[in-house]
Amino acid sequence: MTVLGDREVGGASLPSQATVLTGFSVAITACRRREELAGLLERRGARVISAPAVQIRPLADDTDLVAATRACIAAPPAIVIASTGVGFRGWMEAADGWGLGDALRRVLDSANVLARGPKAMGAIRAAGLRESWSPVSESLREVLDHLRAGDVRGVRIAVQLHGDPEPELIEGLRAAGADVIPVPVYRWRAPDDVGPLMKLVELVATRNVDAVAFTSKPAVQALLDLAEQVGRREAVLAAFRGDVVPACVGQVTAEPLEIIGVKTLQPDRPRLGALVRVIAEELPRRRPDGLMVGGHRLEIRGHAVLVDQRMVDLPPAPMAVLRALAEQPGRVMSRAQLVPRLPSGDAASEHAVEMAVTRLRAALGDGACVQTVVKRGYRLRVE
Repeated sequence: MTVLGDREVGGASLPSQATVLTGFSVAITACRRREELAGLLERRGARVISAPAVQIRPLADDTDLVAATRACIAAPPAIVIASTGVGFRGWMEAADGWGLGDALRRVLDSANVLARGPKAMGAIRAAGLRESWSPVSESLREVLDHLRAGDVRGVRIAVQLHGDPEPELIEGLRAAGADVIPVPVYRWRAPDDVGPLMKLVELVATRNVDAVAFTSKPAVQALLDLAEQVGRREAVLAAFRGDVVPACVGQVTAEPLEIIGVKTLQPDRPRLGALVRVIAEELPRRRPDGLMVGGHRLEIRGHAVLVDQRMVDLPPAPMAVLRALAEQPGRVMSRAQLVPRLPSGDAASEHAVEMAVTRLRAALGDGACVQTVVKRGYRLRVE
C-alpha cells in the first residue's frame, strides 16, 4: 500500500502481460477490511493510496445501547431490522457481556427479523436465529417500502443502526404509525489523523488519482465535508464528474454523490470483489490511445506512462504537463497555459513549468520527445 505523496521509481520493465491496473492509482477510504481491499487492487497492479475517511466507535459500554436493549426485552418488538453483520454481532456480544444475551435472543426468536443483506443474514444465523425477509437491493429504503406496504400502525419495530442515525428509515416508520426503537450499536467518527484524507482531497481536486473506492456512505460524506471545509468541494465534484472515478460498493454508499448529480461507478452486487472488478474494467477503458512521439510509443496511464512498454512513474507536475500536451498532440502550449495545469502546491510560475518539462524529458529518456518552440512554448513531437 502506497503512502500518500510522490514516489519516483524510474523506468521498470513491465512483464509481457501487464496486470490491468498497472500504472493507475486508486484511493481507498475504508477503515474496515482496508487490507483486503488494498490487496485485491494491488494484485491487479494498482498503486493503492490509503486515506481512511471514518472509523468505527463501538458502543459496548454506551448507555444508549444498554437502554435500547433493555427496552426490547421489557416490551419485545414484533419486527427487528438487522442492518449490518458486524453491528448485529456486536449487539449480541454486548448483550452477553451485560448478562442480557439469553433474554435478547428469546425476544429476537419470537420476532420477525429482517436482514438488510447477506452479511446481516449470516450474523442472524450465527446467533441461532432465522431471518424472515431480506431486500433484493440490500437497501434500507427497500426495507422501508416493504414495511409501509403493510400496516405498521402501533407495531413495535427495533432498528439496529450501522453508524448513521438513518433518519429516513426511522422517521418513515414513525410517520407510518410504528413504535420505533433505534439500536445504536456503533457510530462513525472522524479518524484520529485526518492528514491522509486531507491529502486525498487535494489529489482528487488536482486529478492526481484515477479512482476513489468508497465502501460506506459516511466515508463519502466525510470526504465531501472535508473538501467543503478547505474550500475544495467544487474542484472535487468537478473531478468526480470528469477524470476521477468515484467507485461505490453499492447504491446506499453512492447516495451522497448521486443526489447532487455525480454519476458513480457501481458493481452489480455490493461486494468488495465486484467493486474491484468494475474498477479494473473501467480504468483501462479510459486510457487514451497510444501516441508515437519522437519514435517512441507513449501510453499515458494514471500516475505512469508506458514508453515502448517500459513503465515510468511520473511525479504529479511532469505528469500534468504530459497530459496537457497530449490532449491535442503536436499543438504548442505556452508556459502561461501550462501554469494552471500544475498541481496545487507547485509554485504557480513559468519557472515551475520549465522544471516540470526538464523532469519529464529526463523520465522519458529522450529529450526530443518534448520540443521547445522558441518564444511560443512546448509541444510533443508526434508522428
